[in-house]
Amino acid sequence: MTSGAVSPWLLILGFAGVSCAAVFAWSAPDVFGLSLLLIPILVSLALVARSPDHALVIWIAVIATCPEMWLGDLIGRMPLIIGLDKAAGLVLLTICLFRYGPRLDWFNPGFAFLAMFAAGVLHGFWPGLTVADSLRSLIGSAAPFAFSWVRLPAQSARRIIAAVIVAPVLILGFGFCLAAAGLRPLYIIEAGNLRLGGSTHPAFLAGFALISVYALLMEQVRGARFWRLAMLGVNGLILLGTGARAPLGIASVMILLVVGCVPARGWPWRSRVPVLLLLAVAPAFTVLAAPLLGFVRLLHLASHGDLADLSHRTLIWPIYEAAFTASPWVGWGLGAGKVLVPVGTLLWDLIGTNAAHDEYLRIAAEGGAVGLGLLILCLMAWLRRGIRPMAGAERAVMILVFLAFAAHSATDNTLIATTASLMFLWVSAVFARAEAERAAEAVLQRPPARVMLRHVQTPNNASG
Repeated sequence: MTSGAVSPWLLILGFAGVSCAAVFAWSAPDVFGLSLLLIPILVSLALVARSPDHALVIWIAVIATCPEMWLGDLIGRMPLIIGLDKAAGLVLLTICLFRYGPRLDWFNPGFAFLAMFAAGVLHGFWPGLTVADSLRSLIGSAAPFAFSWVRLPAQSARRIIAAVIVAPVLILGFGFCLAAAGLRPLYIIEAGNLRLGGSTHPAFLAGFALISVYALLMEQVRGARFWRLAMLGVNGLILLGTGARAPLGIASVMILLVVGCVPARGWPWRSRVPVLLLLAVAPAFTVLAAPLLGFVRLLHLASHGDLADLSHRTLIWPIYEAAFTASPWVGWGLGAGKVLVPVGTLLWDLIGTNAAHDEYLRIAAEGGAVGLGLLILCLMAWLRRGIRPMAGAERAVMILVFLAFAAHSATDNTLIATTASLMFLWVSAVFARAEAERAAEAVLQRPPARVMLRHVQTPNNASG
């Protein structure tokens, strides 16, 4: 096909859209206007099918800005917006499966959620939780791991990784545009303290910044670049501005461990020492800056010795503990956490959410000890298989990332928030890139095939 040729997908889907519009116009003239939307929708699908990796980058950029928040503030319909985000992801997944091909992923953590859903159906759900609600929770819980079933090419994986790295800056830039237009503030005031949020909630922005830190450290051990170190500093400032304590602490420990303990041939010590020095002076700078920048939430809490309060999370934990005690083996079904504390109760009004802010408690209440243990085993096996084709430094960083994620899960909603989609899409992309690079190396190292020459002998003096 020449560069100026029209994709046959565009022709086929365009013809299908026109045909459907004609059928609607003949059979239901009152909905003819809506039927016209089929044409741009189908043409868009054809463009996505032609270049799904570019569409993935756009989808990452969209979900990172959290349209259910900024767009929900403008038009409402938050559940519909969330559903459209997830539907777009499933469409992209389907197109990628046809375009790039599937891969077997027998240790995908989605199997653990499927087992918890089945156990809930057999055992019985928490009062107020329906099968449809639990099924929606199953889809939402397994969806972040779905792209691990796709055999992503190395180029597509690299584009996904790059999009994950720049996501926090994109959120801030888009949030600045919304603030300049008077549509949404760039920050919120919580108990008299400033919290940077961009186009999303400060806790979500902190989660995206933490994932960006993971991705930057992974790329840095593959080959040192100054701009990546600068981006680590930008993400540190973003985390400080959000006032999220656990993500900032985890990011600091991750950077310290990777810089100081993970040897990498492509990252010399002369560029590591300044990072270690900055980490060493950061606590002293925080103490000095706290009186001057007390309106920043994290510095305010540090100056008042209130860093361990956990935003009243301890008030909701006994409810989840009681639910787990009532059914310790298989729990009360996926999605039970959404109904343990009904909306509108006094505790809901005080905390502003019914989320556990502790994934171990939530999974234990919804799937019991069996479900929690199965999920942990699946994550460990998934990690072990994924890091097998990686180099030593990359393998060490990914193990540290999963340990950091395990620690973060004790104080936040790491498996059900929007950040989970970005986190595990990045993990799937890193695993896919490692497999693709190992396969390419195997082809290059393969000895050339021997060419068997057939010697044809002819008689010297053939008689007539």
